[in-house]
This record gives sequence, C-alpha cells and structure tokens, in this order.
Amino acid sequence: QVLLVESGGGLAQAGETLRLACAASGRTFSIVAMGWFRQAPGKEREFVAGISWGSTMTFYADSLKGRFTISRDNAKNTVSLQMNSLKPEDTAVYYCAAARSYIGSSRQASYDYWGQGTQVTVSS
Repeated sequence: QVLLVESGGGLAQAGETLRLACAASGRTFSIVAMGWFRQAPGKEREFVAGISWGSTMTFYADSLKGRFTISRDNAKNTVSLQMNSLKPEDTAVYYCAAARSYIGSSRQASYDYWGQGTQVTVSS
C-alpha cells in the first residue's frame, strides 16, 4: 500500500504562484510514475501533469504546458507541482496519484493510489 498526502494548497490571487507537494510513504518501491489531477466544482476530474519515478520524463496536459511544472525528489519521496500565473479557472481540488504499472498515462484508471486532495482557490 502507498499513502499519499498532499500539501500546499490555499488561496491565491490571479497571477500568483502556488507550489503543491505530495509525500509518498509505504511501498514506494512499487511506484513507476506519479501524477497530479484536479477537479473543479461541477466538472470531471482531469489530468494535470505526471512524472516517471525512475527517470526525468514529464508529461503535461496540453492546456497547462508552460505554466505548471512537475518535479520529484526521490530521496524524500515527494512530488511537487509548481503552478505559475494562476488563473481563476485553476480553482479546483488537486489530487496526487501514484501508478504501479503505467508511465506517461493521463488516464485516472492508470493510477493505483490517490491522495485526499488539496483545495486551490484562485481569485480574480
């Protein structure tokens, strides 16, 4: 089992930056990739970004490339999401996820473990 705990959410003004972190614990040796998803009120959960656990491969939702950056620290078993130039439409609950088998997937079904989520609210 892998436990994921997100942190760093909160309230920001449009144009500001927030950095989310996800700490993984438990059977982290089973992880091959991690990702961030988000769910805005009344909308389906959508893929934000992902990163392989053993290499430097990163992948992003096309609409977020250039504003969001995902990174990892294997020594600390953490994955971070830097969100720049925030917009009100970035308001959502952000979830961290870990995959045991798939690298580079944007599908929720490819991820085996999920965090509880952290709220990000961007005001205009």
